[in-house]
Amino acid sequence: MTKTISVATFSFLLSLSTFATFAQDVPKFENQIEARQSFMRVYAFNLGLLGSMAKGETPYDAQRATDAAENLLANVKMKNGAMWPAGSDADAPGLGGVTRAKAVIWSSFPEVGEKHQALTDALTEMVAVAGNGLDAVRSNMGAVGNGCKGCHDAFRLPEE
Repeated sequence: MTKTISVATFSFLLSLSTFATFAQDVPKFENQIEARQSFMRVYAFNLGLLGSMAKGETPYDAQRATDAAENLLANVKMKNGAMWPAGSDADAPGLGGVTRAKAVIWSSFPEVGEKHQALTDALTEMVAVAGNGLDAVRSNMGAVGNGCKGCHDAFRLPEE
């Protein structure tokens, strides 16, 4: 009986070490995904301020518009590559429903860079004109929105 318990205990411990080794092989990206989602929330907040003004939902305020545009530009200029490690996409084990990033983002770097540059250019223009009146904000919202859409359409799964 003692021998049976010893064999069973050894087998159990061996299975735990095998599981622990397997678990270490599966990358964990909770911090990176949380960071980039927080980054996008800050981005969306500032874009929402401009959008609300452009739609006439809130009164135009030159300083707030300029601040929001500058915040957006600062966001896209941020060095945030650490938030985007390869393998932290929706197809990765355990990440479906946690992130909407498509795996293709990590194999499309020239295209990602072009889309990022288009957004940066649109925001640079928005910063230059945001304090010049509501019409200036309105006339630049399309380019900013297209900059966002360029990456989201190509590199993000649709919301369910």
